[in-house]
Amino acid sequence: MSTSPSAATPRPRPLHVLRATAFAIGALLLLVGIGVLLHQPLLIPPLAASAALVHGAPGLPISQPRNLVGGQLLSALIGFGTLAVIGSSGWGAAVAAGLSLGAMMLTHLSHSPAAATAVIVVLQAPHPVPFLPLLVLAAALLVTIGLLPGRIGGHPVRYPVAW
Repeated sequence: MSTSPSAATPRPRPLHVLRATAFAIGALLLLVGIGVLLHQPLLIPPLAASAALVHGAPGLPISQPRNLVGGQLLSALIGFGTLAVIGSSGWGAAVAAGLSLGAMMLTHLSHSPAAATAVIVVLQAPHPVPFLPLLVLAAALLVTIGLLPGRIGGHPVRYPVAW
């Protein structure tokens, strides 16, 4: 007999939802603020998805720091490599996303939002410097802020589960 997803997964407590929401907003606002100070975009859509994983599903393997930082960096590098070989196009972006998936699986750095980072690199062709250091900085800030909920007010899952 099959169970519905809602029956298999307990509904989170309202306080935990509020805490996750507040910390995710805080993390993303911090990225925007630092980006404004540096005159560089620091908040890109895949990082918003990364923040959602860190705060909404902190126990998942794809949410762990190694996967978040490593997957984002690896996918960006693959995006730049693909951009250099194929150029900026939808075709190249699709190839970069697929290559990123395979590389993340092989290196045990799976972080699904990172495939979108490869797409952004191919389609927008940013300069590697400052893009790569800022991407690592942003990912590290998401991890750092992800540490707070479990230490302030008892989030049900202490982040990270593994480094």
